[in-house]
Amino acid sequence: MSIRRRTSWTWAWLVIVALGLWAPSMSAQDKKEPKKKKSESGVSTPKKVFDTAAVAQFFNDPTPLPITLTFNAKRLRGDKGDKGPWRPATLAYTPPNASEPATIPIKVKTRGIWRLHNCDFPPIYLNFTSKEAKQTIFKGLDQPKLTSYCRDEDLYEQYVLQEYQLYRIYQLLTPYGHAARVLRVTYTDSASAKPFATRYAFLLEEPDAVAARNHGKILKLKGAGPDDLVPYEVALSGVFSYLIGNTDFSVSGLHNVELLGKENTGDVVPIMHDFDFSGAVNARYATPDPKLRIRTVRQRLYRGYCVPDTIYPKVFELFNAKKNDIYGLYTDKVGALMDPKVVKETLEYFDEFYKTINNPRDAKDLIINSCYGRQ
Repeated sequence: MSIRRRTSWTWAWLVIVALGLWAPSMSAQDKKEPKKKKSESGVSTPKKVFDTAAVAQFFNDPTPLPITLTFNAKRLRGDKGDKGPWRPATLAYTPPNASEPATIPIKVKTRGIWRLHNCDFPPIYLNFTSKEAKQTIFKGLDQPKLTSYCRDEDLYEQYVLQEYQLYRIYQLLTPYGHAARVLRVTYTDSASAKPFATRYAFLLEEPDAVAARNHGKILKLKGAGPDDLVPYEVALSGVFSYLIGNTDFSVSGLHNVELLGKENTGDVVPIMHDFDFSGAVNARYATPDPKLRIRTVRQRLYRGYCVPDTIYPKVFELFNAKKNDIYGLYTDKVGALMDPKVVKETLEYFDEFYKTINNPRDAKDLIINSCYGRQ
């Protein structure tokens, strides 16, 4: 047996254990007190149970939702990293069929790496675990990410809307993508009771909610190779990344990628996320990894794992079938929020992709033969 084959079997065995498809016999003590799930940091945390119907109802509404977030802005801006404390906050919104806004208590916490240290306002988590929140349209949400503006400028607000559109595209192509919902957020400082910005943002479906919707679990296992994953989904995620000009990911390193293990089959599927460094967004601050042979994020480079050549035509066929739906996202209500010049540039960028996949020679040279792992 080759080293690669042994590695693949070892990784597959770890997946089986992580999914709970195998377990040794339990002692009497084990039966009395089930073990709690361990997080990546080693801290014991209870497993989250998501109301998938409620979560779907929230994210399936494409209408931008106006809200007001109120918190101590100075304290929040001073927090660094995911280890920052949860800060008290309130969220005000007008419920459906109501004439007056309702205010619910929530908590907020900073997150992220690059944007946390380089933006005027940090990306945050919202915590909807209060009893009051569970009686609202936010029922089913736990601690989703809020992707907000980096700087209080129109250009940076466009980056948020552009990234939101890429999540919508991914959802058109596969059920394994994160759902997202756009918000119109007024940020208010609780210390002064004054608003300091009003910008578009979006909430992102949580990884465990995506897993629950797809009857699986998120696997905290690094080192996955192409033999460990579903080939079609590997090709789809790679071609999607090529469409949007995304090179800022690593499947084996779990960088901007999650792995979903299907409970009924044991299959493992990659899920892409965090697209602000992609060419389709083309953020002013985005630069490619110096190790890659590209100079700007607008230059496409295929970084997906290799799969059998026969799979790529099926993936290209899906992208062609969804082309009108993808372009239609830029002419609907959300597309109307975007700068027409940005829309034009984005669709022209997508045109280049479609020329590539529909030219057999270019598709073979730039995608199929450029995959990672070809021997």
